Amino acid sequence: MATVKPPADPEADPRVKAVFDDIRETRGSDFVNNVWRYLAFDPALLEEVWRDVKAVLAIPSLIDPKTKEMIYAAVSIANACDYCTHSHLASARAKGMTAAEQAELLRIVATAAKTNHILNAIRPPIDAAFLAED
Repeated sequence: MATVKPPADPEADPRVKAVFDDIRETRGSDFVNNVWRYLAFDPALLEEVWRDVKAVLAIPSLIDPKTKEMIYAAVSIANACDYCTHSHLASARAKGMTAAEQAELLRIVATAAKTNHILNAIRPPIDAAFLAED
């Protein structure tokens, strides 16, 4: 159940409309999903979150778009964000992630979670070779 109520007519606010228009243009789609509709309860928060997500996911960088979505999905799984897990796996599939790649991603997430929990319990010292040098 949602903890905030989305505005009945979010695009009546010019700040919200500007973000929604940018989402549509950036994604090349008229679809504005619920994340943005619910974040529209606070236009400043909506602007901030969209700016950050757009900068990471929509602007070309060294990491390809499919891999970015797979990383976002993995972090979403680790953080137990059901909405983000669904949306970023769907986006990764739309960008070419195969069923085999999704299965491998889930094996990596599961193995990382297991070893993270074990190492958090035993707390071994970090090897000097793993420490970044300035």
